Amino acid sequence: MTKHKLGLGAMGMSDAYGPTSRAESIATVHAALDAGITLIDTGDFYANGHNELLLAEALHGRDRESYVLSVKFGMLRGPGNQFLGADARPAAVKNFLNHSLTRLGTDYIDIYRPARLDPAVPIEDTAGAIKEMIEAGYVRQLGLSEVGAETIRRAHAVHPVADLQIEYSLVSRGVEDEVLPTLRELGIGLTAYGVLSRGLISGHWNPAEARAGDNRRHMPRFSDENAAHNLALVDALRRVAGAKGCTVAQLAIAWVAAQGDDIVPLIGARTRERLAEALPAAELTLTAGDLAEIEKAVPRGSARGERYPAAMMASLAVQS
Repeated sequence: MTKHKLGLGAMGMSDAYGPTSRAESIATVHAALDAGITLIDTGDFYANGHNELLLAEALHGRDRESYVLSVKFGMLRGPGNQFLGADARPAAVKNFLNHSLTRLGTDYIDIYRPARLDPAVPIEDTAGAIKEMIEAGYVRQLGLSEVGAETIRRAHAVHPVADLQIEYSLVSRGVEDEVLPTLRELGIGLTAYGVLSRGLISGHWNPAEARAGDNRRHMPRFSDENAAHNLALVDALRRVAGAKGCTVAQLAIAWVAAQGDDIVPLIGARTRERLAEALPAAELTLTAGDLAEIEKAVPRGSARGERYPAAMMASLAVQS
């Protein structure tokens, strides 16, 4: 299986950003696969299982060895969709896995990862349970998500970690301090989500278009007091993109990819149109001069507002 430079993040097809089209979502998954994308990322809590069922439909009839399924688990949600914390106990790991296998209609998950660190459960216990599932054939690789360097080392000592999924973009660069060096020391890949900061630096987001069900209305970077400043950064990036002959989104995605061959940007496309825009970023070569211009347009730390609301930020090892 040839590894594509980009992966497809499926969350937005079911959750977080307002109404979606089931038919368009499935067509987008098909278009991604046909374009050579092999990594597809989901979570069992994305619309409470809806996303896994959607992917099962989209992937039906495809050669199971032709794509890689990355699944996050452990986030708890109540009937009103409020988040209730994380559960990564060994018994819960196996329970969540059983449900995901059933919803996805598959015999195994390629990369299985706790969505967040459960403060009540040692990471060794969680990693150990996934190791058991690897040995039993239900999982192929252990992954992690949104954890710090020490947790990575502790999990890796139990079983080799395939990759860490964490937010990484022009406006979220905290991973560069300790996490990315640790991953490289241990030979672990980085799967970057939020490469367009949930659309903020896509060149398309307009605060006037916020819809019901769009979680961005509650995120600090999209708030009234921060939006104008952050969109000014996008305007600066647009000038660089124009000189390069590409779109803002393509430039932002290419910047993440340019940070290393061990980094795979996840594209959260919900439509074939957005996917088609993103795909050329994989072939966009950025020179040292380009990177310097991008850095000048969007210096590290220049965005205003946290990447999540305060309650969710408390669960993250990397804050910026």
